Amino acid sequence: MKIISTIDELRDQLRGQLRTAFVPTMGNLHEGHLSLMRLARKHGDPVVASIFVNRLQFGPNEDFDKYPRTFQADVEKLEKEGVYVLFAPTEKDLYPEPQEYRVQPPDMLGNTLEGEFRPGFFNGVCTVVTKLFSCVQPRVAVFGKKDYQQLMIVRNMARQFALPTEIIGAETYRAEDGLALSSRNMYLSAEERAEAPALYQALNFVAGEMRAGHLDIFSVERDAMDQLAKRGWKPDYISIRKRIDLQPPSAGDLAQGAPLVVLAAAKLGTTRLIDNLEI
Repeated sequence: MKIISTIDELRDQLRGQLRTAFVPTMGNLHEGHLSLMRLARKHGDPVVASIFVNRLQFGPNEDFDKYPRTFQADVEKLEKEGVYVLFAPTEKDLYPEPQEYRVQPPDMLGNTLEGEFRPGFFNGVCTVVTKLFSCVQPRVAVFGKKDYQQLMIVRNMARQFALPTEIIGAETYRAEDGLALSSRNMYLSAEERAEAPALYQALNFVAGEMRAGHLDIFSVERDAMDQLAKRGWKPDYISIRKRIDLQPPSAGDLAQGAPLVVLAAAKLGTTRLIDNLEI
């Protein structure tokens, strides 16, 4: 595996490649990330991964400085997966001058759910993904469904800008007890880790209520949040949305059986976890 930090060297290495499959990450790789690499290989060759902790998507009170960085262990894992190139730029490599041009998603999608609780987050995501796509120029790129809203925003962005990159969504990789794998899980204490699957259980409660015909979505959402709060969580949201645009479903949508997804974000101790479940 070639480890490359500069844009010019990356472009030289990939020149002439027409089937590149790309998996952008922020490092601290776990089995969920590695499953994305395997899916990427099914859709293209060579596989290029990136590791870059993107400052633009962190708020002023978020965990940029303490975000886990495990570069050597990440390299070993990617080598075992047969990744061809690891693009690991420094901030100076990717942002040699202040990144004053930004990519802004539409308010309707970018300022709801995660965007409401993390202002500017999707601005930072869209900007770095656009720049990474420009550097790698992949035919396909793989993103995990755990970050459901992010996947939708990136997919819409690629379509509206007519980018020559197909966005592929990978199913959420879960531990045996249902917890979605996440780099932030390492912040959990042993006691918190034992409690953490309750978030997925709350999603399953909502899905079960909806399938049983309980269509008062606000009541169902509130009950699920109350259940978590009683267990010591601090929920930001548990929200039932239409898969097609992540807007709240109308009575007509529910009557017609519109495909839905329930999304959640909640703090357990000091660790904020997100998850979702398609209904």
